[in-house]
Amino acid sequence: MNNATNTNLSKGSDIPRGDFQGARTYFRADITAGFLVFLIAMPLCLAISIASGFPPLAGIFTAFLGAVFCSLLSNSEMTIKGPAAGLIVIVMGCVQDFGGDGMAGGFTQSDLNAYQAALAVGVVAAILQIIFGLLRGGILGDFFPGAAVHGMLAAIGIIIMLKQFPVALGVTARGEPLELLKHLPDYIMELNPAIASIGLVSLAIMFLWPWITSQWKILKSVPSQLIVLAVAVPMGIGFDLLHESSYTMANHEYPLGEQFLVSMPKEMFGLFKEIQLPAFEALATFKAWKWVFLFFIIGSLESLLSAKAIESLDPYHRKTNLNRDLLAVGVANLASSFVGGLPMISEIVRSRANIDNGAKTRFANLWHGIFLLLCVALFPTILHLIPLSALAAMLVYTGFRLAHPREFVNVYRIGREQLLIFVVTIIGVLATDLLLGILIGVVLKILLHVVNGVPLSSIFKPFLEVEQIDDNNCLIRAHKSAIFSNWIPFRRQIEDLGLVQRQNVTIDFSNTKLVDSSTLEKLHDMQVQFSSEGLELTIVGLDSLRATAGHAMSTRVGGLVRMRRMTVITNNESAPVVESICLQHDLVSYVAQKCRGKANSQWEQADKHASLTDNSSLGDQSAQRPLQTMPAQVEEFVRIEVVAPNRVCESIVGRIRAELPTGNSTVVYTEAIDMMLRPNEAPMKNHLQHG
Repeated sequence: MNNATNTNLSKGSDIPRGDFQGARTYFRADITAGFLVFLIAMPLCLAISIASGFPPLAGIFTAFLGAVFCSLLSNSEMTIKGPAAGLIVIVMGCVQDFGGDGMAGGFTQSDLNAYQAALAVGVVAAILQIIFGLLRGGILGDFFPGAAVHGMLAAIGIIIMLKQFPVALGVTARGEPLELLKHLPDYIMELNPAIASIGLVSLAIMFLWPWITSQWKILKSVPSQLIVLAVAVPMGIGFDLLHESSYTMANHEYPLGEQFLVSMPKEMFGLFKEIQLPAFEALATFKAWKWVFLFFIIGSLESLLSAKAIESLDPYHRKTNLNRDLLAVGVANLASSFVGGLPMISEIVRSRANIDNGAKTRFANLWHGIFLLLCVALFPTILHLIPLSALAAMLVYTGFRLAHPREFVNVYRIGREQLLIFVVTIIGVLATDLLLGILIGVVLKILLHVVNGVPLSSIFKPFLEVEQIDDNNCLIRAHKSAIFSNWIPFRRQIEDLGLVQRQNVTIDFSNTKLVDSSTLEKLHDMQVQFSSEGLELTIVGLDSLRATAGHAMSTRVGGLVRMRRMTVITNNESAPVVESICLQHDLVSYVAQKCRGKANSQWEQADKHASLTDNSSLGDQSAQRPLQTMPAQVEEFVRIEVVAPNRVCESIVGRIRAELPTGNSTVVYTEAIDMMLRPNEAPMKNHLQHG
């Protein structure tokens, strides 16, 4: 944040707050944003509910109760609470485990029993969320490593695509994810052409709409889901889906009828007849407690991570009390489960739309819930016209976004070991279930840490040494390791010394054997938090460790460190300039001495902007040739040698090129070296930044 922003945000009166005064002041902005988010949320709530094995209205109950309770209890101003695609796999898995299959083939008595059993599971999971919120358990989201969490979400995205793509084609599909993948060609061959045309057109709109809005900015405020409904509903009417019929194509008969439309009450305010109570007798079975744990852990984790992500998007940089938010979500989930609703989380897509549409306070969330309830209460027969294949297409697109190829690339950039954890977690979830899958990812990360030299004694316990520098500054020296599994006590120490005692904190990692990427990402988040509080969190000592990749958040491992040794040979007149340039950077070592010799600095180079690589100096040697012969006389030179990270050498070379005159007799060459750094040899200015 720049100074101007800090100045503006420091004025409390300029920051919208979700209190009575804020509700009055920002009424117009919030009700407008709430209405626009409602247009996005309505089809998604129906789609997620159906895909989860619940009746369609369950998603509406969830969003309304989340809007009411979370708007009153949480201080998260921009989040939209409601059913989320990330929980579809868990909820549907629970329903199937209790003998149901949702709306597939009609909602039978066994489906109703399984649905009510899942509601009982939701009640207990919600109580656990409330307890954790009261016990300040919001830090739970910090335990799981980022690569495993992203792998879990990507696996959820793949499962959603596998389960919903057949629905978009008008085909009923059942089975585990890998079984669905195996039979995917069969589903394509068995598609219902009329229903599939609605699904595929809807899918095309979802994928093409971002490109269309980039070409025509005026359409940017129109949600793609609304366009899908505007196209799919008339197509359904054209196929006369309100009446049972059939048609023949290629000597095959295909059915049409209301089974391909969203099931809705047939009268106004009929939604209240859809309320269902939990079947608590289901809790007497062992399998119920497995799902309680999954509802609680995965639901809480996704909600906390989403709330933190949305907090970073808030234009007013308002902080969310995650313990309070978890408590609010727990209370809303308890109410939702008692009336037949789904579990809810802080939903990123709808929350981002809330921000983009100009919401100011949490009352935008409340208005979106009110609009949802009114729409379903007053216009159920209109909502009944929505084809299921169109809703399935929306979820296929949502699943694709969760498992987007960009996710694989982003994880790989942080390090190959992160990609391994990411992929193994995906495979584990697809082959087993969510709980075992994410545990496989966590165990794999711990094993990789042990292989890289992390002592077993520091797997779950950080070894920290605190030194008080003065009244306003303290130093934390980390020993052994700083990894995801010992981060929670580490974080509490940082918070106590910095945010509670109001002092600047410096963390020295030079004595550690490993600092993992999860810890570095969380430290970066804490640096932002410290900065917003007018404090500094400084990270030093990372240059004494070897980065596993070029990304600023990549894991750092002790041992030999890849550095560059750069030698500059220049004349006596230019030596002070070169020396000044070098000493303005963070260097591991610096040596300057006078010497005598010959040097030819006049070379033709193919790429004047070549970067330094392991096998080159200032460009590709094969593309260079001397423009003059070696001087005959021996001359006086100054030889300067520095050892520094590659990025520092790049910066020095750029400065030398810019500041020394053309034709100057200065020669620079570099070579990659592996060296052992002791703690006191590490550069002292090492602030953690995104790369």
